[in-house]
Amino acid sequence: MKRTPLIAALAGATLLAVGTVFWFTDRVEPHTGGTPVLTARVANTQPFWPARVHLLAGDGQDGAQDGAALVSRFSDPYGVAIGPRGAIYIADGGEANRIRVLQPDGAVSTLAGGKEGFSDGLGTAAAFNTPSAIALDHLGNLYVADTGNHAIRRIAPGGAVTTLAGNGSPGYADGIGRAAQFNGPVGIAVDDAGIVYVADTYNDRIRRIAQDGTVTTLAGSGKPNLFDGPGQAAAFDTPSALAVDHDGNLYIADTGNNAVRRLRPDGTVDTLALPPEAERRPALRRPVGLAVTRDGYLYIVASAGGRILQMTPTGEFRPLADADRPLEPNGFGSDGTVQLNGPRGIAVARDGSLVVADANAHRLHRLAPPRTGEAAPVLARPPLQRRTEPMPWPIGPQDTVHEVVGVMGEVRGTYGGDSRDHFHAGLDVRGDVGATVLAILPAKVTDPYANWGFNNLGEGMSVGPLSYIHMRVGRDPQGRALDPRFQIQREETANGKTNGKAVRVRVPRGTRFAVGDKLGTLNALSHVHLDYYQGGTLVNPLTLPFIGFVDTVTPTISRIALYDTAGKRITANKGQPLRLDRTLGELQIVVNAYDQVNGNLARRKLGLYKLGYQVLRADGAPLAGFEQPVITQVYDRLPRNPDAVKAVYAPTSGITVYGSASTQFDYALNNRLRDGRIETGSWRIGELAPGEYLLRIHAADYAGQVAQNGRDLAFVIE
Repeated sequence: MKRTPLIAALAGATLLAVGTVFWFTDRVEPHTGGTPVLTARVANTQPFWPARVHLLAGDGQDGAQDGAALVSRFSDPYGVAIGPRGAIYIADGGEANRIRVLQPDGAVSTLAGGKEGFSDGLGTAAAFNTPSAIALDHLGNLYVADTGNHAIRRIAPGGAVTTLAGNGSPGYADGIGRAAQFNGPVGIAVDDAGIVYVADTYNDRIRRIAQDGTVTTLAGSGKPNLFDGPGQAAAFDTPSALAVDHDGNLYIADTGNNAVRRLRPDGTVDTLALPPEAERRPALRRPVGLAVTRDGYLYIVASAGGRILQMTPTGEFRPLADADRPLEPNGFGSDGTVQLNGPRGIAVARDGSLVVADANAHRLHRLAPPRTGEAAPVLARPPLQRRTEPMPWPIGPQDTVHEVVGVMGEVRGTYGGDSRDHFHAGLDVRGDVGATVLAILPAKVTDPYANWGFNNLGEGMSVGPLSYIHMRVGRDPQGRALDPRFQIQREETANGKTNGKAVRVRVPRGTRFAVGDKLGTLNALSHVHLDYYQGGTLVNPLTLPFIGFVDTVTPTISRIALYDTAGKRITANKGQPLRLDRTLGELQIVVNAYDQVNGNLARRKLGLYKLGYQVLRADGAPLAGFEQPVITQVYDRLPRNPDAVKAVYAPTSGITVYGSASTQFDYALNNRLRDGRIETGSWRIGELAPGEYLLRIHAADYAGQVAQNGRDLAFVIE
């Protein structure tokens, strides 16, 4: 008999599936062909080990392409599970809607599915809709949380796909098989007895499926909240992942509560982990994946921030350190922890390493401790993709130019007085309060918790590669739902009735939007902010060629200043060149500059795209090495570390929105920003011979126009 990849990977093995992780038991089972196999168990997990990130599969671009690992392509790799011979199974949502398998030899193939729909069948004849978490049982059955179909599917060792429970329609009902109903289930786990556990995500409940297909509710009130207690007296908010240990404890990634919860065998729910209240950017944010080891360590995937946390059996938790990018002395390049782009599913391999589906990066990674003598892997980013076809605007009319009031890379502060808190990550398009925000790309919602900030100025939603921010998500100015895709939840009174007041809105994973679909309405900030991701990293939205957008306005350089290593500005008499003593050795170059685009208000200042400098002799001839400008900053991608803004902007920077007296972009050109990576440095004047020189600044906008006026600073080396 010809064996499918699933049969080949699972034949003759005994394992315990745990959500997106399995444990190997220590029983001996006959291997195909009669050779005994002793499956391993990980029993010596090291606490908070340093991790090295290795690329397993995926070229970083959105798609569904089988073949060799590094040229394969994933759309929305979510759940992962590992077979006993090393085959890795991946639930690929997005436009793929299939279950993939990565064999130990590096080949990626499709096991089941391939089109969006809801049908059983053999292998690729079956259809899924946004599959999420997956889990293996000890008989070799693969279980799939088929989110968009509101169902739990099963792939038998022979490759046949059947529906275990759910009927394709969202709802809530216990029952047998298709008589039961779920609402967008995302998480799944299987215990050693073959019992399936489901995170019924948008019902805010934890469900159980017996071997005969009977679905019952274990915990959750059905309303998003955070309560511990027995069974249905407990409350969750968008639970998205599960893992079960050998004692029968069920661990729950309670995504909306930023919490890790536990459902004990006696049916009571307690809370194991919450982010510290005083921590502004906590590591435990939006947990969406869990894995538990044989010796009681829990791994947590925190999708917001891209960190992988480890929790010890004693309850201590923190992110895994990055073995190749420890905290740098200046703090600008790395925070010292592993930071993936948008991780989802996680599994523990038999050697204790981790396999993580980095969904937003369209890649699969392995995390393992560094080995002696092993070179650090080079994780190349995919090249920027620049669209050529004209793009519609996010404000109507979509084929008419709208004012751009903010671009990527500008400095932003806080209302608490820090003028350099973070980078402006995207593009701002002005519109009137109440104007409708419209989708500009056809895409699915991939995040199980896709919108945030209800009724706050920062309210927004992610759809595919874009985030749309500063809008009432899914609501008109009166708070009414724009269409049924937006699930508005209303406040309950003491007698259980709603009083009509909206308290939140949900946009489930798998929701699809077409170009021009209504996403929300602008709030009091009077603009929509667009963040644009490629390969999981923030890229400049100006790579989207908006219809009719023109920039023929040359950037402006207001001043050039030099500072010594103590931060003291070097000055000169009016009309005289700066006189620099070679013994100063190193200097900092700070350039105040800004851009404008056609149609902007005269007062509008925008950030630049590319900056650098040349050193010329007094007659204009460039010095060796400066025949062309040395480009030090390019705002094509942004660093992950928010504090990096303090490396490329001088302390005198700030904008009026965050309390500065005026908008000032003071670029520290001696520090480099290229491809989203920071490198601090200085201008070494000690290498120059005595004489007269010009420092010429290169300040360019995205359209390629270069500032001509005010670009030269005369100086004398003494």
